[in-house]
Amino acid sequence: MKKKIIYIMMLLMFAVIGGCQTNKEQTILLEETSNEIPGRESEIGEPEEHSTVENVIYVQVSGAVKNPGVYELKEGSRMFQAVELAGGLIELADAKLLNQAEILRDGQMVYVPSIGEQESQAAEYQQKDGRIDLNTATEKELMTLPGIGAARAKSILEWREKNGGFQQIEDLKKIEGIKDGVFSKIKDSVRVG
Repeated sequence: MKKKIIYIMMLLMFAVIGGCQTNKEQTILLEETSNEIPGRESEIGEPEEHSTVENVIYVQVSGAVKNPGVYELKEGSRMFQAVELAGGLIELADAKLLNQAEILRDGQMVYVPSIGEQESQAAEYQQKDGRIDLNTATEKELMTLPGIGAARAKSILEWREKNGGFQQIEDLKKIEGIKDGVFSKIKDSVRVG
């Protein structure tokens, strides 16, 4: 009789557990595979919704770094990240002349000067064809431009820092005190990147 009661109790327990399990909602996850390349259009001609394309930039790193060269970074990367990709600074690097928090742009050249190298030599290296790069120029360099004194040079530097750099030379016109007249005097002496 005792065995019979145990047997009945076990059957009831299995029935209760089984009943509870069948009342639960079951979810089956199916994963669809595709031979398509992410980011490409599907056969229907519509872009895939789930693909996300990260914007990349290319930056040349040279000077006092272990592995100078051209590096691919995510858009919005900072100078220190480019230096890290280039293997880091060598012992003779003068990092105090770098703004390592600067946001980089596509096509930008990053030059890391050596200790003892004059600031003007480093800046001269970054100037291409004699034009001043608005995104790397110092206050002194900006003051060499016609119509740009200390106050306007400071305004340019402040605007550059606040806005993450210049995208085009025409951005100068967005700065208070630089109108078409001043811009026309300096437009051939400046560049971006």
